[in-house]
Amino acid sequence: MANTAKIVLIGAGGAAFTLSLLQDLIAEGDFDGCTLTMVDTDAEALGRMADLATRLFAQSGTRIAVERTTDRRAALDGAGFVVNTAAIRRNALWRQDFEIPKKHGIRQTLGENGGPGGLFFTLRTMPLIFDFARDIEELCPGAPLLNLSNPESRLVLGLSKYTRVKTLGLCHGIFLARWFICRILGRPEADTDLRAAGLNHFQWVTAIRDRATGADLYPLLRERETAHDPAFTPLVRTLFRTFGLWPTCSDDHTGEYLAYGWEGGEHGFDFDGDDRGREEFRARIEGVLAGTIPAPEEWFRHSWGERAVQVIGAMLHNRPRFIESGVVYNRGVIPNLPADLAVEVPLTVDAAGIHPVSLGPLPDACAKLLLQQASVQQIAVEAAVRGSKELAMQALLLDPVIHSTAAAKAILDELWEINAPYIRPCV
Repeated sequence: MANTAKIVLIGAGGAAFTLSLLQDLIAEGDFDGCTLTMVDTDAEALGRMADLATRLFAQSGTRIAVERTTDRRAALDGAGFVVNTAAIRRNALWRQDFEIPKKHGIRQTLGENGGPGGLFFTLRTMPLIFDFARDIEELCPGAPLLNLSNPESRLVLGLSKYTRVKTLGLCHGIFLARWFICRILGRPEADTDLRAAGLNHFQWVTAIRDRATGADLYPLLRERETAHDPAFTPLVRTLFRTFGLWPTCSDDHTGEYLAYGWEGGEHGFDFDGDDRGREEFRARIEGVLAGTIPAPEEWFRHSWGERAVQVIGAMLHNRPRFIESGVVYNRGVIPNLPADLAVEVPLTVDAAGIHPVSLGPLPDACAKLLLQQASVQQIAVEAAVRGSKELAMQALLLDPVIHSTAAAKAILDELWEINAPYIRPCV
């Protein structure tokens, strides 16, 4: 592969992930000569973020050409890498995914990756992602698709099973788990190394080590956890004490997959706070573009936890790199989980591609807890790729979050009607 490439970012109008990508392109410092093609259906948001990219690249001396377009197919023609961050009316529909099940007595923690919310995220998002995949198969068949959109496990499973696109899901959940662990250990995150395997937002941390010496830190965690503030991530810690390994990545994310997940909190996502934060962030960007405020120094440093640029650099320059966590089609990487499943494991990446690292089988009880969710994800994916309301009902009744057939039917009918414009067969 040549040392320069066209990198296509779909959903580029979204500020958070786009800024993280820009930060990493600048901080890595070895993408001069490449082209960043930014795509979004929202021309105003796209223009703002493309202008920001141009400004930050010029200020940092980064020689990456910036293109912008609302024409996805034109962008994908000849692409070397594709990064997806797109979501359909993210907060507006997600709020419905949370509030409607709650009205019917279903206790969700987030409603994004598990429970009825996770199902409808899958049903409406899968057709959109398949449109991207079909364009990639036609216009840039060698380009890997790096997906940052939720629900990661389900999207990666559908794409891996039913398309020819080389798909990798990327998530910073393992770094969130490291933050919790290091708070208990009382040590810097940068000095602490984790290995984990499982499902996206529900991995089991198999090793915690001192990055410099390799010393095993699990005994210290077990010692200090018993005396730590009991209000600090209580659900994850209950699982830790019960199953013997620390699960990623937080009470709300992990709780999406469990019948008792609400015990870790069922407040849902802070939609209003997120909307306010987005407005404040947009105003900050506009201030930078207008020259009324300087670009913050951290915008020129590596982002926290994102790894898409590092994956691209390893493949582009054939510089083998270890990536802490990625979502891939299993095919035996975790031997005691189904081959037909998307799992999250460590990776190595080079010009030859993406190479999942097997940490061996998970402890039996840990694997069996994941198997409950594995069946839900498999049927949810089939419901999405076939646009099937019947399979969607099966997925709901398989989900441990659902405790009532009447509630499941009422939720299915209401949310199906709301999401009907986006649900359609993909195969």
